[in-house]
Amino acid sequence: MNASFIRTVPAVLALALASIGLSANAQTTAPATSPAVAPAPAPTVTERAKETTKDAVDATKSGTKKAYNATKSGTKKAYGATKRVAKKGANVVEDAGHSTANGMRSAGAKIGEKIPGTAENAAAKKQ
Repeated sequence: MNASFIRTVPAVLALALASIGLSANAQTTAPATSPAVAPAPAPTVTERAKETTKDAVDATKSGTKKAYNATKSGTKKAYGATKRVAKKGANVVEDAGHSTANGMRSAGAKIGEKIPGTAENAAAKKQ
């Protein structure tokens, strides 16, 4: 969506709501008032549109803020989860590497026991 569309939606919504209010107001009968009390002037269509637009903007700000905070919170949680999984994965790889290295050293020592002239062969003969 482009920015001009987003800007026009609250105005269109305000005008629609104001027109609903005008038609409802036209259908109701005015209450009987005493001549000594002057009724308060009814807000104009422009005033109603401004108020409705202000309410729409406030609701949009509130919704935007909630969405931003939810995204921010979700991003932090996803980062933490990814970090934990990556650390566990690194530990698994590290452990496998150590196990492999130890196995290779052990196999090398056994092979060395069979080769004359090596330290492993001399140690095996002493036993």
